[in-house]
Amino acid sequence: MCGGAKYKHEGKTVTSYFPNPKAALPVLQRDGGHMLLPWGRREEQTGTLPPGGWARLDSIKQGRWDRYDPQAVRLVIEEFMEKDHAGHSHWYRLDAGQWLQGLVATYGEEQRVYVVTRVPTEPAQRALHDRWPRVVSRETMDA
Repeated sequence: MCGGAKYKHEGKTVTSYFPNPKAALPVLQRDGGHMLLPWGRREEQTGTLPPGGWARLDSIKQGRWDRYDPQAVRLVIEEFMEKDHAGHSHWYRLDAGQWLQGLVATYGEEQRVYVVTRVPTEPAQRALHDRWPRVVSRETMDA
């Protein structure tokens, strides 16, 4: 379900884990720059946006996020981390031209990014988790 991400920020590799209340993810902007946004909301954090750090693709398509002005974005990360059922971490590197799909949600002044997840299609993915981050390229972003 993507519990961690590695990305470059100001020339350094940053490792961000969702449980950290200061976790942030880099969003690709239209001008090619990056903007760091808070990664989801933890139960103990104040705010109106949904708790958690993930948005199911099927719930987005069903309109459950519509009240939060959802914007599909590309998350500029190099690797993401999944934990298996035994709690062991596994890191997955993205190829050039690939991103994780994110959803920027907004409510008033509150804005956060959530990792879009889908049902895993490959046996190796299903063995690890029942949800998998949606990896996109230029061709799949609008699908």
